[in-house]
Amino acid sequence: MNRSCIIGDIHGCFNALVTLLAQVENRADTIVFLGDYVDRGPDSKKVVDLILQLKKDRPHVITLLGNHEYMLLKYLAGLDNSVFLQVGGIQTLTSYGLPMDMPPTDIRSHIPQKHLSFYYDLPLLWEDRHGIYVHAGLQPGVHLSRQTRGWCLWVRDEFIRSSYDFGKPVIFGHTVYKKPLIQKNKIGIDTGAVYGQTLTALLLPEMEFVSVPGEQEHPYPLPL
Repeated sequence: MNRSCIIGDIHGCFNALVTLLAQVENRADTIVFLGDYVDRGPDSKKVVDLILQLKKDRPHVITLLGNHEYMLLKYLAGLDNSVFLQVGGIQTLTSYGLPMDMPPTDIRSHIPQKHLSFYYDLPLLWEDRHGIYVHAGLQPGVHLSRQTRGWCLWVRDEFIRSSYDFGKPVIFGHTVYKKPLIQKNKIGIDTGAVYGQTLTALLLPEMEFVSVPGEQEHPYPLPL
C-alpha cells in the first residue's frame, strides 16, 4: 500500500526538519509539504535547499504553496513593502544574506534562480487516495478545481468550524495547535515549530503522528 507523509509548517526551522525527516523519510512513498517553509525562523534558505535536494533524490515529493511564500512573491514583485517584513520576512532575507533596506527588485536578483522557480511553481493543493492536502483550508461545497487562493492560503474559522464532507479528510496547516487537530473531515498539523512547540508529520494511512522539538523564535498565544 502506498504511504504518504505530510509535514506541517516549517518556518525556517531547519534543524527540526532534519530531525523529523530522519524519522519519517524512509517510511513513506510520497512526502507532502503543506507550505510556509520561510519566515520567522532562522534558516529559511537552508530549509528550501534541503527540500530541493529531497525533490532531486525522491520521485514523489509534493510541495504546496503557503501564505508566507505568497507574501514573499508579492514582496519581490514590489507589491508589498511592509507586511512581509513584519511577519518574519526579515529573517528570510537574513538567511539569504540580504539587507532589509535593499529594494525588492534588487533582492529578487540576489535570490538563487532555483529558489525563485521553486516559489513560483508551488501549487495550491494536492490529492491522493488518503486525503486532500492544502495549506490553510478549503471552501465547503466548491469543487477542488475551483478553490481560490484566499481560501487555500488564508482561511481559518470558516473552514475549521465546517462539518462539510469533502469525500476525503483534508490535511492542513496554517492554524497553530498545541497538538494535531483531529476531526472527522479534517486534520490540522501545524503544531507551532517556530514558536518553541513542535514540527509534526502525519503518516497515512496509519494515522500516526511524529513530532520533534521546534525552535523558539516568536512568542505566540497558542490555541487549545
